[in-house]
Amino acid sequence: MKYVDEFRDGALAKKLATAIAREADTGRSYAFMEFCGGHTHAISRYGVSDLLPGNVRMIHGPGCPVCVLPIGRIDMAIKLATSRPEVTLCTYGDCLRVPASESLSLLKAKARGADIRMVYSAADAFALARANSAREVVFFAIGFETTTPPTALLIRQARDAALPNFSVLCNHVLTPSAISTILESPEVRRYGTVPLDGFVGPAHVSTVIGSRPYEFFAEEYRKPVVIAGFEPLDVMQAIRMLIRQVNEGRAEVENEFTRAVSREGNLKAQALVSEVFELRRSFEWRGLGEVPYSALRIRAAFREWDAEAKFGLEFRSVPDNKACECGAILRGVKKPIDCKLFGTVCTPENPMGSCMVSSEGACAAHYNYGRFRDVEAA
Repeated sequence: MKYVDEFRDGALAKKLATAIAREADTGRSYAFMEFCGGHTHAISRYGVSDLLPGNVRMIHGPGCPVCVLPIGRIDMAIKLATSRPEVTLCTYGDCLRVPASESLSLLKAKARGADIRMVYSAADAFALARANSAREVVFFAIGFETTTPPTALLIRQARDAALPNFSVLCNHVLTPSAISTILESPEVRRYGTVPLDGFVGPAHVSTVIGSRPYEFFAEEYRKPVVIAGFEPLDVMQAIRMLIRQVNEGRAEVENEFTRAVSREGNLKAQALVSEVFELRRSFEWRGLGEVPYSALRIRAAFREWDAEAKFGLEFRSVPDNKACECGAILRGVKKPIDCKLFGTVCTPENPMGSCMVSSEGACAAHYNYGRFRDVEAA
């Protein structure tokens, strides 16, 4: 059955590739940004770009939550874990390997004796706090709108259970604000000499926020958005739909991922997030700099479970490694192969920047699925 499914998908992919080539106007170029790191992963893994005509380019956006974390936020977590021996810091595995200041990372800080643990979910950190009342358990929370509701739920449960030794160091960021920043930047709006024509909208994020938030970009900036699922056929169909919009002079929000995304999104999840979190006035993104109203902080009503307030933590901006092009790659103005470190000094085993850490990062996706051979062949 698996062979039959793969054969069927391969045949459909060929049909879609033929249709895209037929509909793409040979007299012009197209450039579409896939915002989501999951789409970047799918495009590299399945060679979607290889199936597109030469005048259709895919641009990687800042949709990898690990990648967009600025060094200063990692430094903040390291300082907390190393200076407070009573603290157990919990976070996801990829976060542990992100390079920080002074050649450190959370993983290296753990090797030096800090109590830093990998978890698979916020619930794991919550359970650890309940089982270890003598320890202060801090969950280093990251992610876009997809992972924000589970964090909100755990904070509310900690309040309801009067659990004093659990808190969250919140780094949740928002997709629409990042897209606005991209569209406001002349550097990002164009990919070299090619204008940015539209977006492949994220899948999981859109199941929470719905398609409505993207309507502003289509109307105000005249950029089409097509929300797509994570399968390669989903992405290819979304590209075909974007080409059609460009050819017809339309700028609309279309939903290829109708099996999971609605216009309104998950209203219960949105209400939960609104109850626990509020907007930060500004938040630093790696590659994008300070982006207004682009992240969340814990509301005053839940201050006891806010690690920044509880431990008096302060953010300090730290410049990226000058030799690493991760910031430019996240802005969509460079490709992984444009970085001199890519595939040589910087590899998944020895990442110099965050884009090489997570499987959703553009550099890691290019490297792990053989895109680094483009460099060797050049």
